[in-house]
Amino acid sequence: MNKAAELVSFEDVAVNFSWEEWQDLDDAQRTLYRAVMLETYSSLVSLGHCISKPEVIVKLEQGAEPWAVGEAPTQRLPGQ
Repeated sequence: MNKAAELVSFEDVAVNFSWEEWQDLDDAQRTLYRAVMLETYSSLVSLGHCISKPEVIVKLEQGAEPWAVGEAPTQRLPGQ
């Protein structure tokens, strides 16, 4: 298969943040992240990629924080 014709997976283009990294983002950065990740997934699906919906996308669609995917936070912010 020609290298240019190979499929791109969601995991190839996804950006993942740890809980600590997510806490360092401000609201505008979190909003941008959600928008970009949802648009990226939508674009891959519209191109005919037969991929199951990643858990991070399900969480983002529900308004949940993506860092919770596959890991529980081990720290809490001060005052929590």
